[in-house]
Amino acid sequence: MHEYTSRVQVWGLSCPGSPEEVSRARRWTRDILRDSPLAEDAELIVSELSSNAILHTASGRDSGSFRLSLSVTPQVIALSVTDDGGAGTTPKVEDQDEEAEHGRGLGMVNAIAHRVVVHSSQGAHTVTAELFTSNRPGAHPC
Repeated sequence: MHEYTSRVQVWGLSCPGSPEEVSRARRWTRDILRDSPLAEDAELIVSELSSNAILHTASGRDSGSFRLSLSVTPQVIALSVTDDGGAGTTPKVEDQDEEAEHGRGLGMVNAIAHRVVVHSSQGAHTVTAELFTSNRPGAHPC
């Protein structure tokens, strides 16, 4: 492969901030990754991140929305969800009591993904979860 050639594939989807759109986001992810052994993990991650955007930010308000980005390389599947902001706090992984009804979702994403990164810009947040494929140099097969 030429050094300036990339094998990155990128998809994007914008969704209104209603709960029904979480299932659309899952289906979209599953359709794109249907041949990947990481499709189920990716679908679960997108479901949790999309739900968080709707429940905890302005994305869930009237005329709110959230955006998904899915990038695939031979080494990494990167799933990003960007919210509309308005949460007042930055998403973070927290240790929660087993009895807790809320607050464990990002921890679950962190347990499934190989890396989770939160980026804030102008009040909005983008949470990116990366799943490493077995093709990653030095990585253990997934």
